[in-house]
Amino acid sequence: MSDLDAPERLRDICLSLPEATEKPFGGHTAPSFRIRDKLFLMTSEDGLSMMFKAGPGVQEALVSEAPGRFFVPKYVGSKGWVGARLDVDQDWDELAELIEDSYRLIAPKRLAALLDQR
Repeated sequence: MSDLDAPERLRDICLSLPEATEKPFGGHTAPSFRIRDKLFLMTSEDGLSMMFKAGPGVQEALVSEAPGRFFVPKYVGSKGWVGARLDVDQDWDELAELIEDSYRLIAPKRLAALLDQR
């Protein structure tokens, strides 16, 4: 299923996080989301995928369990980032958790702690 709402869903999830902002990456026009100017989620120019930071072992687990949904992205894959396809059926609750985890890895501790109070 191609999810035409994917960019809006991502925007809603990302901008609900404390002090998160939307700002394209480099010379790209695709939405990217940051906390204090540090990226925690990027989308591809074609809108068919997103990349997020993950903790140790998460990338391998997701890619091996669901290679149709997740992949190792170019350039940032070696740094533990995970790619998720947005042109396939995705579990948006799971994606929201993964995005929140990415935010926690990047955000200052004080802001990450605000998530626990929600």
